[in-house]
Amino acid sequence: MGRGRRVLTRPLVIAVLVAAVGGVGFGLYWFQPWKLWQDKTVEEALPGVVATSAPPAVAPSSEPSEQPSATDPQTLASGELISHEHATSGTVQLIRLADGSHVVRLENLDTSNGPDLLVLLTDAPVKEGKAGWHVFDDGKYVSLGKLKGNKGSQNYALPGGVDPSSYNSVSIWCDRFDVSFGAAELARV
Repeated sequence: MGRGRRVLTRPLVIAVLVAAVGGVGFGLYWFQPWKLWQDKTVEEALPGVVATSAPPAVAPSSEPSEQPSATDPQTLASGELISHEHATSGTVQLIRLADGSHVVRLENLDTSNGPDLLVLLTDAPVKEGKAGWHVFDDGKYVSLGKLKGNKGSQNYALPGGVDPSSYNSVSIWCDRFDVSFGAAELARV
């Protein structure tokens, strides 16, 4: 009888091992825990701004400086990132470029890396703590694309036809788990 029991349990043991290995593989793919230790820094200049090595020579003037010209980028709104699911800091700016297009600029971003991170422009209010973790895909929102890096300064173009005045917050959103890593309320300037 012992030999018969061994034969019956051998397929069961193999099936359990196969299921366990499959479960671990799926869990690693889904959670991607190694990303918690991988940082990606992206440093982008603001589009339309040309860096110069020295300021142009201009004769001193006793007149007060003028307002920015129509060709200069204009900040329409800005805000500070607060932490949600992961510690997140930095500033967010909504900027109109000289050509009339708009970008969302993340400056000095510092957050955790993770699977499937997006930048969302939303109409949701920014709430502190767990109350703010899941609200950014409930109402009106526009995905500006995948997060380029979890550290640094980067730009995200608004798609044509998007009215930026309809939105008042930006979230670093983990689409895989439907949770905000951090968000900023945009205050009009």
